[in-house]
Amino acid sequence: MQGRRKALLDAIDWRADGVLILSPVNRRYFTGFHASDGALLLTRRGSAFLTDFRYIEAAKAQIEDLECICYDRFPQCLLAQLQRFDVKRLLIEEEFVTVRRKKSLEDLLGTRAKLAGSADQPIFDLRSVKAPEEIASMQQAQDITDQAFTHMLSFIREGVTEQEIALELEFFMRRLGSEGVAFETIAASGPNTSLPHAVPTGRKVQRGDFVTMDFGAVVNGYCADMTRTVAVGEVSGEQKEVYDVVLKAQQAALSMLGPGVVCSDGDAAARDVIAAAGYGACFGHATGHSVGLEIHEDPRLSPKCGAKLVPGVTMTVEPGIYLEGRFGVRIEDLTVVTPQGLKNLTKSEKSLIIL
Repeated sequence: MQGRRKALLDAIDWRADGVLILSPVNRRYFTGFHASDGALLLTRRGSAFLTDFRYIEAAKAQIEDLECICYDRFPQCLLAQLQRFDVKRLLIEEEFVTVRRKKSLEDLLGTRAKLAGSADQPIFDLRSVKAPEEIASMQQAQDITDQAFTHMLSFIREGVTEQEIALELEFFMRRLGSEGVAFETIAASGPNTSLPHAVPTGRKVQRGDFVTMDFGAVVNGYCADMTRTVAVGEVSGEQKEVYDVVLKAQQAALSMLGPGVVCSDGDAAARDVIAAAGYGACFGHATGHSVGLEIHEDPRLSPKCGAKLVPGVTMTVEPGIYLEGRFGVRIEDLTVVTPQGLKNLTKSEKSLIIL
C-alpha cells in the first residue's frame, strides 16, 4: 500500500502538495482498509488516515504503515492536518466529490489553501493495472464463481424460479468464502433472457428455456464476473444457432486480445462475427470492461474506447445476442492481459449445456 501511495504522489508531480482521498473504494485501494467512513490525506511532508471513533481501533490494527487519527469533527481535523503538513494546493477526486461537498471544502480551506484540480486520472492509471496480489485475489474470487456455476448445473430444473436460482448462487458463494456478491446477481429464464440486465423474478423455468446467469464472488474486496447460458430439456435449431454465434464471437475476441491491442479493435472482433451472422442489431452493449475493486472499471472493450491494453489490465469478454421477447444468450469470461498475451481466469465449460 505504501508503494501505491508513493506512486500517486509521484504521479501528481508539481501539480499539488497533496491529495485528499474520500471515496471508500480508493481509500481501500491505498490503505487496504475497508470502512464506510474516513479520509486519506497524502502529502509530500507526511500522510494520515482520518476516521471517527467507530473505526479507529480497526484502522490502527490494519493500517500499520500510516498514522491513524481519530476525529470528533472532520472539517477541523482535516484543516489541522493540512496546516501540519503545510499543504497549499490540494487535489481531490472530482468524480466522487459532489458539487456541494467541493464547495464546503473550498469554504473550509479559505485563503490557507486551494483546490488545485482532480486526482482522478492518476488514480485511474494506477488502479487500471493490477498488481500480482490483486490478480491473485481476483483468481480466488473467480474460482469460487466457477464452483458456484458447477453447483447450479445440478440445481436448475423445471419449476425452479429465477429468484431461487439467484439466491442459491449467492448462498453457495458465501459458503465458499465470498465476502458478498460483486453486483446484483442476474438470473433470467425463457423470454427474460432477452433482457441483458434482467432482474430475477418468480417466473418458473420451463422445458426449452435458456437460463442466463451473470454473477461474481468477492475476495479481499476484488470482484469476479462471469456469465453462462444453459438450456433446460431441449433447444430449437434457432437457439443453438444463436448460442454458437455468441461463442464464436467470444472466441474471436479472446484469440486476439493482448498487449498493445486497442480496446475498440477487441470489441470489433466479437461484434463483426455477430453482425456477419445477421444479428448485429441484437448486440447493443460493449464486449467487455475492466474489473477490480469495482465491478465496472476502465478501460472498456467498446467501439469508442481507444485505450491500448497493457499487462496487468483485467477484462471481461462478454458478447451477447438478444432477441426481444423471445430469448437471449451471453457468454462471459474474466481475463487478464499478460506480457505473453491473455490469461483466462475463468474455467467453466462454454459449450452448450442442456440440463
